[in-house]
Amino acid sequence: MKKVQFTETVLRDAGQSLIATRLAYDQFEDILPVIDEAGFYSVECWGGATFDVCLRFLNEDPWERLRKIRAKMPNTKLQMLLRGQNILGYKHYSDDVVRRFVRASVRNGIDIIRIFDALNDVDNLKVAIEEAVNSGAMASGAISYTTSPVHTLEKYVEMVKELKQMGVASICIKDMAGICTPKAAYDLVSAIKDAVDLPVVLHTHCTAGLAFMTALKAVEAGCDVIDTAISPFSGGTSQPATETLAYALREFGYEVDLDDDKLLKMANYFKPIRAEFLEKGTLNPISMATDTQCLTYQIPGGMLSNLLSQLKTLNALDKFDEALLETPRVRKDMGYPPLVTPTSQLVGTQAVQNVLAGERYKNVGAEIKAYCRGEYGKTPAPIDPEIRAKILNGEEPLKVRYADTLPTDIYEKAEAELGDTARCEEDVLSYIAFPQVAEKFFQQRKEREENVVKYSIQAVEE
Repeated sequence: MKKVQFTETVLRDAGQSLIATRLAYDQFEDILPVIDEAGFYSVECWGGATFDVCLRFLNEDPWERLRKIRAKMPNTKLQMLLRGQNILGYKHYSDDVVRRFVRASVRNGIDIIRIFDALNDVDNLKVAIEEAVNSGAMASGAISYTTSPVHTLEKYVEMVKELKQMGVASICIKDMAGICTPKAAYDLVSAIKDAVDLPVVLHTHCTAGLAFMTALKAVEAGCDVIDTAISPFSGGTSQPATETLAYALREFGYEVDLDDDKLLKMANYFKPIRAEFLEKGTLNPISMATDTQCLTYQIPGGMLSNLLSQLKTLNALDKFDEALLETPRVRKDMGYPPLVTPTSQLVGTQAVQNVLAGERYKNVGAEIKAYCRGEYGKTPAPIDPEIRAKILNGEEPLKVRYADTLPTDIYEKAEAELGDTARCEEDVLSYIAFPQVAEKFFQQRKEREENVVKYSIQAVEE
């Protein structure tokens, strides 16, 4: 009887997908010992947008948050999502910074690092994978799943073989848009299993309504681990429900080691939290709906929301249908990048610019220019040469890996800029990833501590 294992996403991607990562540590601290005893293969609790949001909106030190989770969950593998050479930001960083960040993540409690690149350029995964392995963590090499004329089974298998050579402990099919169909999942898992002897993980979203069927067919083809979310934070743009798939797989005769009583406690714990976010308006009912447009336009749910938001800000909601049609055209021009952070933002923003200007590529942002210069890596297919020439306006694209052109003293400079403000290496890394946001956080941290001292002195004097 084959065993199927589960990665629980409620502490990271489920919350990121449904409530913009606004789940504060204090809101889930009490349930951590229960999650720890539930029998998960791993719990995804860090990386992705959590780092930025902790500093920017939750007034939390992301490193301290991770250490607290580790202390409360000693028995379960903690997992994070890393954007390869982008780490957790939106641009490429030098190899030294990537290595430092990976080492610090493992030192602070991470066991599994799922590493992906927005373009599936393995050169952007190499350093992070190597450092994860050297630091004693499990590197999970991720395929950013998408469909296009150039994204074939053969290409994915070729990538998987390269990832194995780099030393990954598992392969993850990362279907960020929820567009992987049951048949596609069955075929892809089968092809990967035939090509390499590594565990396969499926990560998908319920956006298009396919996720439960896709997970079942992936397991049927030999998938070893599936990403799920406890039911109150499942569905919509999140992952399929943990309890539902555990129940269904057991009926099919698979071994599932999850403790149903612990799952029930988790669900009961998160139900009022979900209701609270719904009442505040953070959890938008639209995020919970099935939206099959992503199958037509290959646009993830979050990207659809961004398109709407941009057009609303510009008083141009009447251009939404045009922008939807323009998005796949821009994607084709740009060499069919998978639509995941940051390429989803690049493509979506350019589609809006094209529609509003009434002329394609009349207005282009700095990020699209950087993309066409080659700063994001090798594109799956060549960028349309005429459009690239128009955007670069005589500038030559890079002939080398972009990270090799970056200064090698970024960390030392950041350390010098911060001076006494930085108390540890983790502070410097936070500053490198999000300079202004981190500086503001450090100032607030200092003020909080001064206030605590002041009130303590007053209490003693009284």
